[in-house]
Amino acid sequence: MVNTMKTRFLVYGLLMAFLVGLTAPDAMAGDKKRRGTAGADHLLVPLTARTTSLGNTMTAGVAGMSGLEALYSNPAGLAANPGTNAIFSRTDYVANIGVNYFGLAQRFGSNNIAVTFSSWDFGSIPLTTEASPEISSITWDASFITAGLSYARQFTDRMAAGVTFKVISESLDDTNATGLAFDAGMTYAVGESGLRLGVSLKNFGPSVKYDGTGLVKLERLASQPSNATPNAVSIEGSKFELPSMLNFGISYSRQVGAGAVVNVVGNFRSNSFTQDEFSGGLEVGFRNVLFLRGGYLVQESDQNLSFFTGTNLGAGLNLDLGGTNLVVDYAYRSTDFFDSVNMITASITL
Repeated sequence: MVNTMKTRFLVYGLLMAFLVGLTAPDAMAGDKKRRGTAGADHLLVPLTARTTSLGNTMTAGVAGMSGLEALYSNPAGLAANPGTNAIFSRTDYVANIGVNYFGLAQRFGSNNIAVTFSSWDFGSIPLTTEASPEISSITWDASFITAGLSYARQFTDRMAAGVTFKVISESLDDTNATGLAFDAGMTYAVGESGLRLGVSLKNFGPSVKYDGTGLVKLERLASQPSNATPNAVSIEGSKFELPSMLNFGISYSRQVGAGAVVNVVGNFRSNSFTQDEFSGGLEVGFRNVLFLRGGYLVQESDQNLSFFTGTNLGAGLNLDLGGTNLVVDYAYRSTDFFDSVNMITASITL
């Protein structure tokens, strides 16, 4: 009786989320006046190779993926974790920016808990100021760090739900900003048909603003003599909102011939501060060892507003090492104006 009530509650919640997205798209997507006004856009960048190569379409998940791999797109995907799972990913992003991502998950019965950590390395940036606009040997540093704690539960053999709480830290020289956000989502498997549905809310949280000694300037008042001691004036940073979004995903898995599996995935993303996006992907697995992938992402009205062309490609190896499962994935993301983005992810499951 309890399980039946849980199932009905989750089904109703999933259907309600779909209806909200279909009947009130303007409320979620944001108008053109809001585009570009959010901060922390690094939260929109996929952090693992399989997710990237499939066009960031993993809201519904696919058969055989690890819980930590699914976690970025939908916290409910963490419920797929069978035991102990660890993942590390390295992205060579544009403009010589490096992105590192690490996660560790553990299953306890029907429950899964995970901790994740991502860090953006911008290197040393030459310092330029109003008084000295020329590039010199003096440099400054910047960093974006996000730490997450996730929980997911498999309520029935078909339905799972999960949530992630995140702490976001941004540092630009002597200024910094810290914020809190959460993700939540559900997945539903339609019997034994191979069809899966998913919905997720991402990056919801209060507004954030920068502060620190970098926003303090020494100024003389107009009424003061030229030899007077300058006054320390603190500039108050404006608040910015986080790049919240709503995702609806679908996936379909089917075995083709002996030892070959095809996964087809699709996703609609309603962004609050930028264009909505449609994406799709195709993955072909051979004997659960070799995987080839491709994906494409299309923005709602103007693809030229992004330096990404929309094309994503990738491949992966799934190795059974006597009870320990090792997965190595690679992804390629094409861009305009910059070198293409390359990513490699390694995952181990005990």
